[in-house]
Amino acid sequence: MFVRRLGSAGEALQCAYGNHCAQILEMTDGHIAAVGELITEQATKAMLPGPGVGPTEAVVKLPRSVFAAACADFRAT
Repeated sequence: MFVRRLGSAGEALQCAYGNHCAQILEMTDGHIAAVGELITEQATKAMLPGPGVGPTEAVVKLPRSVFAAACADFRAT
């Protein structure tokens, strides 16, 4: 299901004792998955105009450092 963890440098900054390990993962089908704090309930109330959150979707909060570290991996491929 997963090929690799993107932005492994950011992972070390965010993960403490195996908990709260926000991460961005590349999937075998080429899509991207994210693990973060689930904020769907709060986020849907404050969603910007336009597309929303579908019934099978969730909104997760990722630390900026995790996303920034993953961006470097995207540029490398």
